[in-house]
Amino acid sequence: MTSSSILDHAARLRHDLPEGFRDEVVESLYSDAARITETSVTERHDGTKPTLDRVLDRALTHRVWGFVVMGLLFFGVFWFTISGAAGPSSLLSSVLVDYGHSRLHALAAPLPIPDWATGLLLDGVYLSTAWVVAVMLPPMAIFFPLFTLLEDFGYLPRVAFNLDRLFAKAGAHGKQSLSMMMGYGCNAAGVTATRIIDSRRERLIAIITNNFSVCNGRWPTLILMGTIFIGALAPPALAGVIAAGSVVTVAFLGVLVTLLVSWALSKTVLRGHSSTYSLELPPYRPPKVWRTLYTSLIDRTLKVLRRAVVMAAPAGAVVWLISNVTVADASIAAHLVGALDPLGWVLGLNGIILLAYVVAIPANEIIIPTILMLTMTLGPNLFDAQQGVMLELGTAQTHTVLTQAGGWTLLTAVNLMLFSLLHNPCSTTILTIWNETKSPKWTTVATLLPIGLGFAVTGMTATVARLAGWA
Repeated sequence: MTSSSILDHAARLRHDLPEGFRDEVVESLYSDAARITETSVTERHDGTKPTLDRVLDRALTHRVWGFVVMGLLFFGVFWFTISGAAGPSSLLSSVLVDYGHSRLHALAAPLPIPDWATGLLLDGVYLSTAWVVAVMLPPMAIFFPLFTLLEDFGYLPRVAFNLDRLFAKAGAHGKQSLSMMMGYGCNAAGVTATRIIDSRRERLIAIITNNFSVCNGRWPTLILMGTIFIGALAPPALAGVIAAGSVVTVAFLGVLVTLLVSWALSKTVLRGHSSTYSLELPPYRPPKVWRTLYTSLIDRTLKVLRRAVVMAAPAGAVVWLISNVTVADASIAAHLVGALDPLGWVLGLNGIILLAYVVAIPANEIIIPTILMLTMTLGPNLFDAQQGVMLELGTAQTHTVLTQAGGWTLLTAVNLMLFSLLHNPCSTTILTIWNETKSPKWTTVATLLPIGLGFAVTGMTATVARLAGWA
């Protein structure tokens, strides 16, 4: 027999093996290894102190303390991000939005440019792009280096190790914890990372639930809402701590939803037994600070910011056009918002937020700029004689715009954070899901399941809040 025929015959035999055969073989190998070790290996306790790696692993991979440490570390990362980003965001807003926007209008005034072109380019394209930079750059420039330091240190595989037991109990593959961690950077990358899962059933579960990992584009929304609404409930000295706690709560809620949905899928449409696998924990490594800064700022922060700017420019143009083109004495945006407002009220949101999510399907990064542009255009004019133009976008001004011009309440902010976690994937992730599954059925499920959960959770939250008199 030739080598190719042998391989073909082996492939046919492998296809005929019962499900779970590989897991049984692996378990038997480990059982034999453990039995041989017990009978032939003698451990000596010479009184030497355990190494630092062992001490760290005892804490970081402990059944209880491992989760406590994980919560504290992520809380510290978010607290530092929120506390450190406020000042730079305000400075960028004053330079790009206040000074830059007014300066460009002054330069364009004597030129023979039609008013509609000036509005489209400056009040639409430029303003949305400036807001994206002011809102996103400072928190990302802090968050990504800190997150990369944990990754380089070797901590993230320990997180996956801690979560492995939970995914097994949920009927999913332990490697799903690794693809979920990838999703915190980008859901499209997380979906691609599910290739490490051999079982098609378990891979589909990982693909469908990866959207519940908060990706890069959603962190700015959560951080902004946590800062100007949740943190504002506490005394100034504790505002950053409370805001960080709210963001961490949403992130951990995403893990809980991932486990619950994985369990539900494994018990219904994707029934089966969980596969086993061995996870080798890498050694701890001293982080290389300068390389980490370069990697996080160049490969992550600027990459995500560039994608956001590319998406924000056309989105700003679209928002300006629908806000300034009138039909029956009202703008297109006003008609759309009016049609979406009843559904928005049921969900504890509003029509502007829902329209912003439709406009921002290409990228989650432009949610907040789109909401602000629509609110300033359709709501009362608070900052400038020219409708729809805001001179400065600091934290206090943003809160004023959303509450006074948009009518936002604490319920609106909380439900926006929940809806930011539970809504449809961006267009890039949807395309990636299709490329990985080649299935219209599972692509549709992965797209509509999150938004269905988002409607259900926000609707329930709004109903409970109103019945309790909190809204």
